[in-house]
Amino acid sequence: MENVELQAKVRDTVIRAATTFREDQKEAYRRSFQKEKDSKSLYVLENLLENANVAQENTSPLCDDTGIPHLFLEVGGDHAISGNLLHSIQLGVADGLRELPGRPMAVKGDDVQRVEQSMGLDEDPAALEVAPILIQNVDEDVIRLHILMQGGGPEIRGKTYRVFHRHKLSVVIDEVMEWAVEGASQLGCTPCSPAIGLGRSHFEASSLMIEAMVRANFNVQSEIEQEITDRMNASNIGPLGLSGNTTALATFLRVGPQRASGVRIACLRLCCSVEPRVACVTLSEN
Repeated sequence: MENVELQAKVRDTVIRAATTFREDQKEAYRRSFQKEKDSKSLYVLENLLENANVAQENTSPLCDDTGIPHLFLEVGGDHAISGNLLHSIQLGVADGLRELPGRPMAVKGDDVQRVEQSMGLDEDPAALEVAPILIQNVDEDVIRLHILMQGGGPEIRGKTYRVFHRHKLSVVIDEVMEWAVEGASQLGCTPCSPAIGLGRSHFEASSLMIEAMVRANFNVQSEIEQEITDRMNASNIGPLGLSGNTTALATFLRVGPQRASGVRIACLRLCCSVEPRVACVTLSEN
């Protein structure tokens, strides 16, 4: 594939991720209409879905916080990842951020100045660098790219920490539930969708959490995922914190390899009412 064509595919995927609900996401909202008993909360849910439909029709961002691009690359068969490929992907992301347009969020300056935000923001939306790319080997003969647009609110309310498991999954879930309910009560933009990764290290748990969002399907819930969703909804936080029985639309959980240890590392991200904002594109296949 020519670099120009690949770059255009990536650009379009950035825009689609930032502007479009997948059908399973829309169906989750429609199901919530049937379950929500609070009239104010039902009004919020209906308007959130209407907002998403308008955003898709107008190709406009789902949220003012257009998000930081996170890339998840699947590679299989004899396909190779080159520096030129990665560069073309980055150029495509930059094109997408400009055309969207993304909100200018790149902080200028050296290490200290960026941390302190003392030099202000770059006005170019494309100055926003992508997060480190995750690459996973797959059985298919393909290069497939998933782009997630990650908002700031869920990052503020997320948590990655160790849990003493006591040889019971329920102990881990109970502690993560405490984080989730506390975070959702402060998130503001509920209903949320908890994304959870359980791994051997903070990096691995965070990577599994990202993969949980990539694999997310609002119509498919494991027994554990459904339990977490139900317990979240019993918290009575509700849409926008107005109370009600729709605090969470779904839960996405990935459990990775574990090691002989008294602890498990858990990573929680409370995807907000428009997340996960994710879209996928095949860059090469045989």
